[in-house]
Amino acid sequence: MTTEDFKKIYYDSIPDEPGIYKYISDDDTILYVGKAKNLKKRLSSYFTKSHDSYKTKLLIKNAERIEYTVVHTEQDALLLESTLIKKHQPRYNVMLKDGKSYAYIRIRNEAFPRVEFTRRVFRDGSHYFGPYTSKHRANVLLGLIKNLFQLRTCKLNLSEKNIHSGKFNVCLEYHIKNCKGACVGKESPAEYEMTINQIKNILKGNFKTVRDYIHERMEHFASTTEFEMAQVWKEKLDALTDYQSKSTVVSPKLHDLDIFSIDMDEKTAYVNYIKIVDGSIIHADTVEVTKNLTDDKKDILRYTIGEMREKYRSIAQEIIIPFSLLLPDPSIKTTVPKIGDKKQLLEMSEKNTKFYLLQKKKQQASKTKKQTSAERILRTMQEDLQLDGIPFHIECFDNSNLQGNQPVASCVVFKNAIPSKKDYRHFNIKTVSGINDFASMEEIVFRRYSRLLKEEQPLPQLVVIDGGKGQLSAAMNSIRKLDLQNEIAVIGIAKRLEEIYYPDDPVPLHINKKSESLKLIQQARNEAHRFAITFHRQKRSKEFIHTGLIEIKGVGAKSIQKLLREFKSVERIKNATEEDIAIVVGKSVAGRIKDYLKDN
Repeated sequence: MTTEDFKKIYYDSIPDEPGIYKYISDDDTILYVGKAKNLKKRLSSYFTKSHDSYKTKLLIKNAERIEYTVVHTEQDALLLESTLIKKHQPRYNVMLKDGKSYAYIRIRNEAFPRVEFTRRVFRDGSHYFGPYTSKHRANVLLGLIKNLFQLRTCKLNLSEKNIHSGKFNVCLEYHIKNCKGACVGKESPAEYEMTINQIKNILKGNFKTVRDYIHERMEHFASTTEFEMAQVWKEKLDALTDYQSKSTVVSPKLHDLDIFSIDMDEKTAYVNYIKIVDGSIIHADTVEVTKNLTDDKKDILRYTIGEMREKYRSIAQEIIIPFSLLLPDPSIKTTVPKIGDKKQLLEMSEKNTKFYLLQKKKQQASKTKKQTSAERILRTMQEDLQLDGIPFHIECFDNSNLQGNQPVASCVVFKNAIPSKKDYRHFNIKTVSGINDFASMEEIVFRRYSRLLKEEQPLPQLVVIDGGKGQLSAAMNSIRKLDLQNEIAVIGIAKRLEEIYYPDDPVPLHINKKSESLKLIQQARNEAHRFAITFHRQKRSKEFIHTGLIEIKGVGAKSIQKLLREFKSVERIKNATEEDIAIVVGKSVAGRIKDYLKDN
């Protein structure tokens, strides 16, 4: 959409009223949803101001039309904007980055429900509590629950019919007092449900309710002179008190609160959320929000508050924030504290946000440092080898055979000076018989790059051939056939003196033994050799099994290797005389082999 289009089609008809507006593409996709105190002024600003943001320019360019809705108040605009963003998730609105795998505690929807850890939420009627930002936090809670209450852990179908029919017997969990034996009717559904209700209170953070319940049970047994049971419940009360003492208790005077703080860098906002129930912190999380078109802290925080409260199922009626903010729901109280416990909570949240941002910058700096290190090595290699460009993509080839038997080859790939193992390739030599490393090298290089050309895959900047002038010349035959001699730099590395050979140059290059570039070439050569040898061993093992000779008592892999090296195939071994076989593996083994082959 151009400025002329906006003025011609929209400007005169847009009212000076509060409302929301939508930018829509030519395929009816909503690109952006915004709110405004004055629709005419806000929409006009997109076409009368010079925008530095590339995304804003792109939004205007990609928008085919604008739609808007007039509302009574700014509060109504906030509510409608929030609803539309949640429903359509437009690509240019702020976006919560959330790639984490969260932990939950599930109370199953079943008779005598089990309580368990899970990372997946299903719409199966079960109750899910969380999310917890770490598995450890969830496991600590599960440990507390197991310590306080006796719950079943079995997977039995404890229907009323199955229990009354006597279908089950108590297990070890019952005998060690971890379960009350609901499977044989020793615990009623009502008693079990009472326990589940207390567990729900723990998971909601309502510790006072649970503490009162446990204290009441302790007093009951003490009053009926059942002192042993009273002691059991006293220990449960101590366990709950101990758990609470280890968690962060802010203030017993405070009840349910949500605390939010925000910090930003160039592209991302970081929002910390702390959830408090009955004066204790039960959840804390810091999330990243992609800013997209807006740098306004209020807009970003407003959006994130709604998302986080929904995720953590918060029903707190008061939110602590660092600056005044109008929320879509006017019934929720917002507080910008100046002193006291609430101010300390806000400072704790702000400190967490700053630490998260600091850690993020350190990670980015570390990543940049690694990239710089790789680039330094590759630039050194470019200078040492006198290459036209930096060899970000390197491939290295090696052959492997057992005296001509089962020749194979390997190609390993390094990208940004690091092995890219998903790109490694094995080759079975197809067109060469016997010992001919040169011909084998020519074959695999041709196969590799003819395929890359056919599939339109990127070519490497440098190819390393494990071997001297002979292997390098063979590889260059294929490179020239494919007309790639001006596209790819090719070198050979001779094992004995670590000399570097160039095509058509009889004089090798000697790189300083301490050079990082030589070490990278050696690493690629060694990795190609290891990969080829591993493949060859796998093939030999399969061949030994395939021959059937491995089944003969007293005939091992080494004997089979010697025979295959000498006779080339099982068929030739079968046609050989016992005396010929005995020359290779000895008289007694030769007799066993001939007897076996005669019967098979």
